[in-house]
Amino acid sequence: MSFLSARSLSLSYPGPRRLLRRGPPVPVLRDLSFAFEKGERIGLVGVSGCGKSSLLRCLLAMEHAQTGEIHCEGRPVAPGSVAALRWYRLLVQYVPQDPIASLEPRMTVAQLVMEPLLRLRVDCDPARRAEEALDSVGLDHRFLNRRPDELSGGQAQRVAIARAIATRPAFLLTDEPVSGLDMTVRAQVVQVLRDLSDAHGTGIVMVSHDISVVAALCHRALVMEAGRIVEDRSMADLLRDPRHPHTRDLLDAAPPMTAAA
Repeated sequence: MSFLSARSLSLSYPGPRRLLRRGPPVPVLRDLSFAFEKGERIGLVGVSGCGKSSLLRCLLAMEHAQTGEIHCEGRPVAPGSVAALRWYRLLVQYVPQDPIASLEPRMTVAQLVMEPLLRLRVDCDPARRAEEALDSVGLDHRFLNRRPDELSGGQAQRVAIARAIATRPAFLLTDEPVSGLDMTVRAQVVQVLRDLSDAHGTGIVMVSHDISVVAALCHRALVMEAGRIVEDRSMADLLRDPRHPHTRDLLDAAPPMTAAA
């Protein structure tokens, strides 16, 4: 049984309103099927508007597809109450694209990292677990009492990762986790994610428009175009022999790269 899977997933948004009528629905996901195994590192790559974020919202149980199913360890996943989704939030956590915007400015780093532990009623010492999570991403006890406006972009992203891993999930869903960071900090954040995956067997889905970032972390890539998955292959094979014109365009726009070891 796969850890996380989708079958025949389709989603459309209401069409634009024209005078008194609304236009036909706009498809954003078109009959997607895939399966992710425990510990896999998968890149979901494509240009803006291809459907990556909509797919991520469905996988996060924040959006309900019109057709198809999502399962985690054999159980159906769909939007619901906090209580109904508690089991899923313990297994799958989210790292947002803009950590500063996602971190409550009035809370300290310690409070931010402990919040999911308290909300999901994780059986642990929240303060100790928060320190362990921060240590895992290279932030020591000096950061515990800082607030988001006292953090650099890279530090804020590390706090967002620490917050996500504090519950010790099996999988992280990350949305453009290094977007807006300079090249040095990008490499540091990618290394943090790689180290976490290697040390704890944490699976990662990285959504990105930048195939070079995906190649630095992931062993497998799903390439999306216009709501469809046009390639689903190992990263090494994709880099060596891109089959779809859209994949070749993404590679032509990226610097030379090698697949993650």
